[in-house]
Amino acid sequence: MTAPGPGYRPMLAGTAPAPFSDDNWLFEIKWDGVRVIATVGTTVSLRSRNDTELAGQFPELAELITLAPGTVLDGEIVVMSRGKPDMQALLPRLQESAPRTGAAPVTYIVFDILRRGDEDLTALPLVKRRKILQSAVREGSHVVISAPVEGRGEDYYRAAVAQGLEGVMAKRKDSPYEPGVRSGAWLKIRASRSCDCVIAGYTAGRGGRSLVFGALLLGLYEKGKLVPVGRVGTGFSDRLLAELMQKFAPLVSTVPQLPGTRGRVVWLEPVLVCEVGYMEVTRDRKLRIPRFIRLRADKTAAACTLDQLAGSKPHRDAAVTMAGETPAPEAKPALRNYHEKRDFSVTNEPEGAPDMSGNSFVIQEHHARHVHYDLRLERDGVLKSWAVPRGIPETAGEKHLAVAVEDHPLEYGSFEGEIPKGEYGAGTVTIWDSGTYDTRHWDEEKIEVMLHGRRLDGAYVLVKFKRAGKNDWLLFRAV
Repeated sequence: MTAPGPGYRPMLAGTAPAPFSDDNWLFEIKWDGVRVIATVGTTVSLRSRNDTELAGQFPELAELITLAPGTVLDGEIVVMSRGKPDMQALLPRLQESAPRTGAAPVTYIVFDILRRGDEDLTALPLVKRRKILQSAVREGSHVVISAPVEGRGEDYYRAAVAQGLEGVMAKRKDSPYEPGVRSGAWLKIRASRSCDCVIAGYTAGRGGRSLVFGALLLGLYEKGKLVPVGRVGTGFSDRLLAELMQKFAPLVSTVPQLPGTRGRVVWLEPVLVCEVGYMEVTRDRKLRIPRFIRLRADKTAAACTLDQLAGSKPHRDAAVTMAGETPAPEAKPALRNYHEKRDFSVTNEPEGAPDMSGNSFVIQEHHARHVHYDLRLERDGVLKSWAVPRGIPETAGEKHLAVAVEDHPLEYGSFEGEIPKGEYGAGTVTIWDSGTYDTRHWDEEKIEVMLHGRRLDGAYVLVKFKRAGKNDWLLFRAV
């Protein structure tokens, strides 16, 4: 037979508001990879959360036939880079039907066992399943068994965050395995990332910010030199904007503080420090989707060093830019339609920065003439965007119309506020959900993604609605 027993859907986790410690719980690393149910018989089946077969993409995991015969396992496929999972290195493996020569090797981290031979184990408590897992599975070149800790969740969380990892999972020791159920017996505790940055200058404000600044230019010290790590333009109240401008006035300098920076910049003496939250660090050492948190009067600028960004190292192309040998890129042509519809001397919506990349998504609730939701997926340096009048479907199979609109800049992923009357899309914008996503398929007719957000955590599909308008799609949650 190909595999023992029936197929299983993965058990899903709720979200804990904060780290905690409890002797009734086990804590393990939250791996940033692809969740996979492995069914091992004479061959290996690797089914993703949206039930896609991935065995062809990961032939090295055929070693499970000898390492874990006659089992059904739950785990995460990752690519390890510098001691932690690298989702950007894993994505090419997912997008190809078979690995290319020199493709990054993967590791399957096994954290649960659902079946052994003819025995279904899902009703057993987690601690008993763990004992069976240890006896049923051997580790190999590409297979590792997760090693949880008991009780000390807060310490484990701090250690994980210090290593630049995504967070931890908390699981009750007595929890059965509930296929397809989002259970409070399993909880994910994501890392809240922030760093203390030097304020090196600011860009001029426009529209509603014409009297203040548009964004702060951020730097961190590396070997005594200040290097750029991005800019932040969100997280400011009107009162804070005014207070910061007063603090900046005596610090204005004619000396450029960050190499390779272009455009109209007001430079400041590098003495003020601010804490900035962010989603992750890009390969060229920029903070992705940053948000201002607070000023740090208790910290000196000299203490703001690059080693705060755990695991970040110079990317070859980034090093050239930092040395000032390559000019900064111009605004992306993909945003032309976006710019044509907006007057940035009136609206404080972001214009777009050229130096961000990744796999974020955001869903914004937009109270314009008619309330609707905007789904935005980061791709090719912009946010591909759809207006969804009836909201995001949360029930499998339910289909909602999604109308493709112009690409938006990546900074729009953190935009909340009021678009002035008379402007395109006038009304209030708030963030309904945000996070990251994995691409399963993307072409002009169909898009399949796996969302990992605060509210949504699952597979979604966009299909071109050919019988309707050229910009019309159907959005639904996959089974």
